[in-house]
Amino acid sequence: MPFIQNDHSRSLVASLALAVTLVALFFAANASRAQAQTSVRRSRIAVLDFGETVFAREAVEKFSTNLKQVETIEILDRDQARAATRGAGYAGSLNLSLVEARNLGAVLGSDFFVLGDAQTLRRSPSAGPVYFEAYTSIFLVSARTGRLISWERPNFRAATAAAAEHSLLSELAGAPLRQRILVSAQRAEVDERAERAIIIDDEIPIIEEAPDNEKLAEAEGLRLPKPYRRFVPAYPETAAAAEAEAVVDVLVDLGSSGEVQRAEVVRWGGFGLDQATLDTIHNLHFFPAMRAGVAVPIRVLLRYNFRKPPP
Repeated sequence: MPFIQNDHSRSLVASLALAVTLVALFFAANASRAQAQTSVRRSRIAVLDFGETVFAREAVEKFSTNLKQVETIEILDRDQARAATRGAGYAGSLNLSLVEARNLGAVLGSDFFVLGDAQTLRRSPSAGPVYFEAYTSIFLVSARTGRLISWERPNFRAATAAAAEHSLLSELAGAPLRQRILVSAQRAEVDERAERAIIIDDEIPIIEEAPDNEKLAEAEGLRLPKPYRRFVPAYPETAAAAEAEAVVDVLVDLGSSGEVQRAEVVRWGGFGLDQATLDTIHNLHFFPAMRAGVAVPIRVLLRYNFRKPPP
């Protein structure tokens, strides 16, 4: 005898179909969510040594452990990073060119790397009691571009070395520092993606690079640009506090009018030295480069040597 559906059976079938559909949608949503979570790529960061002392090793360990708490960050094995940098001949400099930094990043196989220096110094001021200063210099560098993304120099003073070091280690293990590093890395990734998109979509104009010296320029029939006035970048207080010494190189694009159109730091020194240099360069005005009596745009390398002022 054939089955004849009544109103009750049709309602039951419809309810079952709806339930099956809801269950399928639930599992599909969970699968999509899980796939999205697993597909998010974590930023790979290599943390290099902060020095050879016991305190330097303790400081870098505190800092590395702090960053490991971030789910979107993967801290590379420090023993492997140490071996890679030694094999590449890196000796702990905090004053690298973009090429040097990119090469170091390629050896490490990371998205970013952190350079640092941690020390405790005994200070004997001319006025006042002796004190101890514990500090850590922290440089976050993009392995892709070689740029210095951010720098920090937390430091603490106390009557004893142990007290100063305790305060610094607490800072290195704290959430505020971890968050600042995370935000800097995320912002750099966004900026670098945007730059790559611009390079792909737009044609970058080619500009002639200036020869290394005037004799070579004259041989090519070129007169190099000259500034109306020479300004020296100020030695910032942030650099003075760190007693920093560095060379800062900047590639500068000059238009045919002699005005600065673009400036990029290609050897960085941190501690505020790079920004001080850029601020000075953007205030410069040049007699333009000339070829056969015609003003031409040109790219020049400007170098500034920063040294600690005499006491």
